[in-house]
Amino acid sequence: MNLVCRLIATDEDLAACLSLRRRVFIEEQCVPEEIERDSDDTSALHFLAWVGSTPVAVARVVNKGDGVAKIGRVAVLLARRGEGIGGALMEFVLTSLAEYGFTQALLHSQEPVVGFYEKLGFATEGERFFEAEIPHFAMRKRLYSTG
Repeated sequence: MNLVCRLIATDEDLAACLSLRRRVFIEEQCVPEEIERDSDDTSALHFLAWVGSTPVAVARVVNKGDGVAKIGRVAVLLARRGEGIGGALMEFVLTSLAEYGFTQALLHSQEPVVGFYEKLGFATEGERFFEAEIPHFAMRKRLYSTG
């Protein structure tokens, strides 16, 4: 598999991110569009993974200040799940965030994938809650710069 992960830099790449998110969150998981798309999309960092020329996974990062990055909108196309693509993208995102000087990463994990994030070093915080009628847990990970 020829997997490439990168921070997006063009409007075309952003359109690919939003299209992939639409397929996973709105069409597959029935998240209302007004919840899935928000004002953070304009200021966030967007990461995209490709296999060949096909976008297959996406993640969004919002700068919350004080060295804290909130990762969200992490999605892998249904047909490509279970291939390690999500893990590879998240490792790329976490490494990039540490290089950019972030010291903590936060996220809201859907309950069925808490274990995925735990394998990446995230720990749950607090009680289960619901977003878009889907059970979630808040999770946090300390980031360390390699440079």
